[in-house]
Amino acid sequence: MIGFLFEQVVFGPIKSRRLGISLGLNLLPENEKHCTFNCLYCECGWTTPKNKRCLSFPPRDIIKSELEKRLKAISDKGSFIDAITYAGNGEPTIHPEFTGIMNDTVELRDSYFPDAKIVVLSNGTMTGNEDIRNALLKADINQLKLDAGTEETFQKLNNPIIKITLNEIIENYKKFNGNFTVQTLFTKANFKNKTIDNTHPDEVQAWLEKLKILKPNLVIIYPIAREAPLSEVEKIPPEVLQEIGKKVEEAGFEVEIYN
Repeated sequence: MIGFLFEQVVFGPIKSRRLGISLGLNLLPENEKHCTFNCLYCECGWTTPKNKRCLSFPPRDIIKSELEKRLKAISDKGSFIDAITYAGNGEPTIHPEFTGIMNDTVELRDSYFPDAKIVVLSNGTMTGNEDIRNALLKADINQLKLDAGTEETFQKLNNPIIKITLNEIIENYKKFNGNFTVQTLFTKANFKNKTIDNTHPDEVQAWLEKLKILKPNLVIIYPIAREAPLSEVEKIPPEVLQEIGKKVEEAGFEVEIYN
């Protein structure tokens, strides 16, 4: 079975090109992907079907305890971290205690490594919830997914398992007033006899128009990095990403490109 999953609540630290030495937080069930999307390219594999899903999230107190234990161990060794990153086996903001966990993370970060950044990698589906938005604003880097500029590509590529539209996500993102980073994965794929290509000029232009509406503080673009659950997913070559990145810069946004 294809899928890169984490078996611990706290993992790492790992070295990240962008974030430096990053300690990871997995708020989702261990050994199981749990998400509101079922993206064709997800390195965690396919989202667990509803009738087989385990809803046993790690409790807030366990997460706080495990995080403090790891931070203390790193501090006691005289080492350091640059970031605490919410990642893991799916969408972190669906944890029912996400807002409290964010408060705990801020408290522990301030106690052990006050210079470290708190980073959340999210697909943005829960940003219609005011409490979730306020919690995300406590992160130093609030990184939200935007893989498409059209509804058709959004539905095909991100393949949401909840009822949500691209327009709803855009409206929710607007409430951050630009205080977030857009992360976009570019790819081509064939799924159910249909071609999906968010690198097509028309798709890129529609996506750029969404950026102009949202005015994020940074745009990150990248290709797939690990094997995808769908074999017909292509890794976009660096020169194509560079062309897209140039258009982002011309539109007035800072962009980071990862190959």
